[in-house]
Amino acid sequence: MVTVNLGVLHYVLDHLYGAFMHRTKLSTPFFSKGWGGSKLDMLETMIKQFFPENAGKTWPPNMVEPLWRTVWETKTACLREGIFRTPCDEQLINALPPECYDARVAFLSSKSVPPHKMSCVVHLAGTGDHSFERRLRLGGPLLKENIATMVLESPFYGHRRPRLQQGAKLLCVSDLLLLGRVTIEEARSLLYWLEAVAGYGKMGVCGLSMGGVHAAMVGSLHPTPVATLPFLSPHSAVVAFCEGILQHGTAWEVLRTDAAQKVEMTLEQVRERMRSVLSLTDVTRFPIPKNPKAVVFVAATDDGYIPKHSVLELQKAWPGSEVRWVTGGHVSSFLLHNNEFRRAIQDALNRLQGQEPIALVTQ
Repeated sequence: MVTVNLGVLHYVLDHLYGAFMHRTKLSTPFFSKGWGGSKLDMLETMIKQFFPENAGKTWPPNMVEPLWRTVWETKTACLREGIFRTPCDEQLINALPPECYDARVAFLSSKSVPPHKMSCVVHLAGTGDHSFERRLRLGGPLLKENIATMVLESPFYGHRRPRLQQGAKLLCVSDLLLLGRVTIEEARSLLYWLEAVAGYGKMGVCGLSMGGVHAAMVGSLHPTPVATLPFLSPHSAVVAFCEGILQHGTAWEVLRTDAAQKVEMTLEQVRERMRSVLSLTDVTRFPIPKNPKAVVFVAATDDGYIPKHSVLELQKAWPGSEVRWVTGGHVSSFLLHNNEFRRAIQDALNRLQGQEPIALVTQ
């Protein structure tokens, strides 16, 4: 009788998938146009302002006013899509490709329950998630639990993908930081819109993989407590691009050549430079969320992309947060454990108490 170690199988499946996606020559690698020049310098300075040793305070987001159209509706539910100008400041907008200026959201809400008796969760995109469908499937069943779903299309993805970019393979390292910085601003503004305009009672933010890192940042920086749900997520992009499978899909030689315009670097020095840049995405350096008990991580036992120590580092940095483990790898858990993700969303929202609304600012 032959026995199979399912944990090893899940781990191997992650690496087989990663090899197909990132080691083959079917598409260009990440960062095929280099570091991003002055944009990267600007973003490094800007993101450091998030860290407690430099600021220690959060700031109110800008108001957004989405223009809505109805996609479908029934007697009890409605799906709308909205578009709004990104609320980022002029410096960030000037760094963005024009395709990224307008943000798009899908909003699945109830017609039979008033918003103040409901919660709403903003779902952020993982790497390669260019559409609304997967996240709507995750959030849809929660509508019967009085939880609405808002799905944000990330900059550099979907309709916002730059013309020269192939799939999810960002052209420059600066694009990765821009994607995160803009996503944070847009998600925080949407949370405030849900509270101040739509009138929802409790809010949350969730995301899978890269989207989970961004969700953790939003939960950290938001001025009021929100349920924060990072799913299958590392504590930092360093784990993905310098230690995990994505390092095999990164244009290291291009980055070395690009850096050589300023100073000669070995490939090992290029990797260290990447670690330094991506340390800006280390969520353990961000402020502790206002209610860490409303933070629930869901991680996989045999994840080939995200090692266990990475998840536990963030839990340790945020005392009171919870880690839940599901059996599987990164890819299989993404496909098979939606019920566990939904249960975590419900539990985190239930840990929020009533709170006073915070004033918005307008540009």
